[in-house]
Amino acid sequence: MSFLLPCPHCGPRPVDEFAYFGEVTHRPGASPTLRELTEYVYFRDNVAGPQREWWQHRHGCGEWFLAERDTRTNAVLGVSMPETPKGEV
Repeated sequence: MSFLLPCPHCGPRPVDEFAYFGEVTHRPGASPTLRELTEYVYFRDNVAGPQREWWQHRHGCGEWFLAERDTRTNAVLGVSMPETPKGEV
């Protein structure tokens, strides 16, 4: 299925120009258990509805960004640039 995905830098483009890298997950703490690491690496929520996802505009500006998309309809609810972690520039 094809749809338009708005790049934060280039505007709406066909989804074929982008690479999908999965839903946004939460990293485990500093000393994770084997179970926490396994869940982080292998398991996803795979919701039917709004989901935050990682995308890259591979055939455009090359930027990585976050998109909130309804997985039932492919309607894009919003896009944003990822926040820089504290202490990094």
